[in-house]
Amino acid sequence: MINAKVFVVDSFSTDKTMQIAKSYGAYFYQNEWVNHAVQFNWALENCPIDTDWVLRLDADEYLCENGVEVINNELYNLPKSVSAATLVLKRVFMGREMKHMPKIKMVRLFRFGRARSENRWMDEHIQVDFGEIIDLNGAFADDNLNNIGWWTTKHNSYSVREAIDLLDMEYQILGNSHDNKLDEQAAKKRKLKMKYIKSPLFIRSFLYFLYRYIFKFGFLDGKEGFLWHFFQGWWYRTLVDAKVYEIKKNCGNEVDKIRSYIHKNYGIRL
Repeated sequence: MINAKVFVVDSFSTDKTMQIAKSYGAYFYQNEWVNHAVQFNWALENCPIDTDWVLRLDADEYLCENGVEVINNELYNLPKSVSAATLVLKRVFMGREMKHMPKIKMVRLFRFGRARSENRWMDEHIQVDFGEIIDLNGAFADDNLNNIGWWTTKHNSYSVREAIDLLDMEYQILGNSHDNKLDEQAAKKRKLKMKYIKSPLFIRSFLYFLYRYIFKFGFLDGKEGFLWHFFQGWWYRTLVDAKVYEIKKNCGNEVDKIRSYIHKNYGIRL
């Protein structure tokens, strides 16, 4: 069994996060929220991490049983040349695992000091500075326990950040080079996202829904599967397209105007 330290970085929530975290022996820190990338990199720079390996988990994620077993049995037997490892992402929606989705492997484990998060507003991946990246094949789950109203409100706020990310990939509004050292699957996903950006607005979200729900057999996951693919695969991405359309309609492709419009209308300073 690996001895682990748990660091919780909270963005000044008003619930019982602090009490719950501390009751389980977690180290508790607070930092003002900007986005996931900024928050995670702040944790790497400010928390007194003294372990060899770091595991990133968001608030609605947890390790599956086989993920715990893989880490306990294999992690510290890896050669020093290995800097990071991927885990398999499982999606759980309304208590049901979405089994008919493309398999996604994500770098979530890395040696401390060898990686950090990309500076992106959405779809950020862990960027490894050097060394090998391997697949451990253990799993972690994304399982949000809140209701549909909470979920849709969250994704409405996410849609602004996703629109910023798409506009940044198209117009470099953040000034990022996007020349990052990603694992093979993340790099492939990023190339597919660029193709998605070049596809027609609104049509692309509908085709993405059809791909997931029909051609990848998402309909086999029952009513929960329909709601998952409809909301996350079509509704959410149509909402993102609506915000991209709104911004482009008002600003064209002028970077300074886009930045100013986003700050004025969405309160986000880029």
